[in-house]
Amino acid sequence: MEQILILRKLRIPLREIDRVLHSEESLEAITVFQEKIKELSSDILALTAVRTALEQFIILLDVKGHLDMSSDFLEVAWDTIKTLPTTTNHLKEEITVNHLNVADHHLSKLKEARILYVPPCTVASIHLVGGTPEYDTWIKLQQLMTQTNLASEKLDLRHYGFNHPNGVLSDGSDHGYERWVTIPDDMEVQEPFVKKKFVGGLYAAHMIPMGNFEEWGLLAKWVDESKEYEPNWGNPDCMYGSMEEHLNYINLYHLSNEEADRRLQLDLLLPIRPKSKE
Repeated sequence: MEQILILRKLRIPLREIDRVLHSEESLEAITVFQEKIKELSSDILALTAVRTALEQFIILLDVKGHLDMSSDFLEVAWDTIKTLPTTTNHLKEEITVNHLNVADHHLSKLKEARILYVPPCTVASIHLVGGTPEYDTWIKLQQLMTQTNLASEKLDLRHYGFNHPNGVLSDGSDHGYERWVTIPDDMEVQEPFVKKKFVGGLYAAHMIPMGNFEEWGLLAKWVDESKEYEPNWGNPDCMYGSMEEHLNYINLYHLSNEEADRRLQLDLLLPIRPKSKE
């Protein structure tokens, strides 16, 4: 019974469990397990395509703003929906590699970026290099938020982050990360924080769930192909002026880093300027 329960937890069908337990040769079990791995790999590919499509819908809906879901949604989503086949009980039965490739072709191009102006602001900056700078700066910023009661003092606060430097330093040390949180102009901060003025600017924005950093490539490609805008690159050691805005940070800062990551959405912000009309 224990063997059956273990194999069921591995999602082996009962008829295959019977093959395994009544065979005197380990080769039979290997064959069953290999078949299950192949089936799971197919399901993973299929579910990945569906997940990507759903994420794309979120982006499209975010860009389009308010929609009449009874009539406008299919118009917005159709280019993506039509690339995926109709499924029945099992995704693997319907979705082929060709279907996935077609879907990936449609989903690998950002349909539209949002254009937004980030206003000038005063920020408290925390910058650490080496170790786990993303985590360590999160903890330090969380402490600042709690100690200063900043969430109550500045209801419109915004939180930005970026690699600094971008990659390994010449002396071999690990990369660093810098975080900003907007603060009142008259607020003073203590080390390791530094008070800075940010001049603001124009950005192409694309929202992602935490972790989908490969979509920086989609945003950069969109800007490169834009007829109206071009990159306005900044400091190469700071992601060339690009930033990640942590959305809804005012309601997430009190959570653990791991719990916040599960709920966090980011705006990828790439600095741009209008193309010259010449």
